[in-house]
Amino acid sequence: MKTEVYFVRHAQPDFTVRDDATRPLSEKGMADARRVTNTLMEKNITAVYSSPLRRAVDTISGFAENAGIEITIDNDFRERKIGEWVEDFRSFSQKQWEEFDFKLAEGESLREVQERNISALFEVIRRNPGRSVVIATHGTALSTIMNYFDPSFAYDEFLDIVDRMPHILRFRFDGMNFECVDEIELSSCR
Repeated sequence: MKTEVYFVRHAQPDFTVRDDATRPLSEKGMADARRVTNTLMEKNITAVYSSPLRRAVDTISGFAENAGIEITIDNDFRERKIGEWVEDFRSFSQKQWEEFDFKLAEGESLREVQERNISALFEVIRRNPGRSVVIATHGTALSTIMNYFDPSFAYDEFLDIVDRMPHILRFRFDGMNFECVDEIELSSCR
């Protein structure tokens, strides 16, 4: 039984808001969220899951509303907890990719992020066999999922997508077995 999971990395947030939980989408992000809605409307989606962080929910809420599907908030799809504001995010990220267990006080390692994301993903697949679902998430979270299924996905690949907001990847599973992943191009309509 084939299950398709559309991971939607959130649209561009308003980076002037430092609070991770409440950071809204920028004006461009709101326009791109409408493109996400248009892109997903023809995918026969039956369930929508999201990180609790506002930028993820806001990216997928238009689609969920148009499709008449309630969003299930899943805390395990949230972005990694850094622990404190990091000015040099790229250096911090590189160190985390080089040392998968590295974390700041009160923060999470990439291994911890990956473990909770993969556990949540397999639970979604168990609940939705043979269906198509959407999961709204974040760049680092999605990157650790990619790394789980393809260990060659590392810091350089993370950098390739770090500025891609929104970004949609479709994962296909046969039962609980991963088959493939491909990128879904966003609708050009705004």
